[in-house]
Amino acid sequence: MSTRERLLALDVFRGLTVAGMLLVNNPGSWGAIYPPLAHAAWHGWTPTDLIFPFFLFIVGITTHLSLTSRRAQGHDNAQLVRQILRRGALIFLCGLFLSWFPGFTYLPIADLPDASFADRVMHRLANLRYLGVLQRIGLAYTAGALIIIRTGWRAQIIVTAVLLFGYWAAMTLLPVPGTGQLGAALLDQPSLVLSAWLDRTLLGEAHLYSGTRSWDPEGLLSTVPAVGTVLLGALAGAWIGARERTLSERLAGLFAVGSLLMVLGACWGWVFPINKGLWTSSYVLLTGGMAAVTLATCLWVIDSMQIRGWTRFFEVYGLNPLVAFLGSGLMARMLGGMIAWQTEQGRVTLQQVIFREGFASWLAPRNASLLYALAFVGVWYLILSFMQKRGMIVKL
Repeated sequence: MSTRERLLALDVFRGLTVAGMLLVNNPGSWGAIYPPLAHAAWHGWTPTDLIFPFFLFIVGITTHLSLTSRRAQGHDNAQLVRQILRRGALIFLCGLFLSWFPGFTYLPIADLPDASFADRVMHRLANLRYLGVLQRIGLAYTAGALIIIRTGWRAQIIVTAVLLFGYWAAMTLLPVPGTGQLGAALLDQPSLVLSAWLDRTLLGEAHLYSGTRSWDPEGLLSTVPAVGTVLLGALAGAWIGARERTLSERLAGLFAVGSLLMVLGACWGWVFPINKGLWTSSYVLLTGGMAAVTLATCLWVIDSMQIRGWTRFFEVYGLNPLVAFLGSGLMARMLGGMIAWQTEQGRVTLQQVIFREGFASWLAPRNASLLYALAFVGVWYLILSFMQKRGMIVKL
């Protein structure tokens, strides 16, 4: 298997993940979603809950491949550390920019009915969410990459185990301040778990996810096991890059280890429930195993079976993931909130008009919502395809 073939399979896997992200993040109506396209309410998982860990798993793979390539070019550890810190900071700042955009609160402010523009700017800063998806990617990438450059695969397995077991112990065996109970008794109550207390204490409720305000799904403590997801990806990257083994051996290894991780994750879920919002250790193993099996399937279809006619569609999404995430987030915010006008029925956004007139007027609610999301994915295919044809690949 050549480097180009391996990277094609990885681009396709990443493209599947990015296209899935666009699909689940942009329904026509959040009140009309097919269950597999919504996150699990708390414990448990749906296909939607696989997207974020799949992307972090891919980050681990590309980090291993990138660092290996840079070492081969003669980069020393000091140079690699500077590159890692720079890239991690840029990813984090991109996420912070997305949280802050457009720099002022454009929706009505309940406590300030006659808010000036300056009031709206200050209100936005006072309620800026510090963490988020890109911020977690930046932090997990930085920590994972710093571990990777200093350790071999055996040490990485040990570090991953320490992170996952340590997080399990912290979340279940430590008492949660203000409750008088151990964490294990509070796992069913999102706002009372240890990670929620830590986020409120260190960040403040005004700077947490606006949908909860009492806890953040991309919070500080739950980013620790997310580093484990990156390390699992790095181990997979090292395995598929081991050219002394045949393609069949590498595929068999990925399938076998991925299946084992899924079983271990499901079993661990009996005592530490599978939960994306908490990024539990069982969730790391389950989703890491599924990511390994999915990657192995892509490699088997593309490289072993040589079935490639379908790959270009997903490769387009996989080449510019940062553009897709940032651009789609900005577009969704403009359509769903910033571009709006007042009517007799209240405030109406451009997204609501497009959905109502273009989809909901002739389809059942769930079908209309799904078709809108598919159209959104299609629009971004055109944008990303245009960029690919012109060699516009954005990398940090």
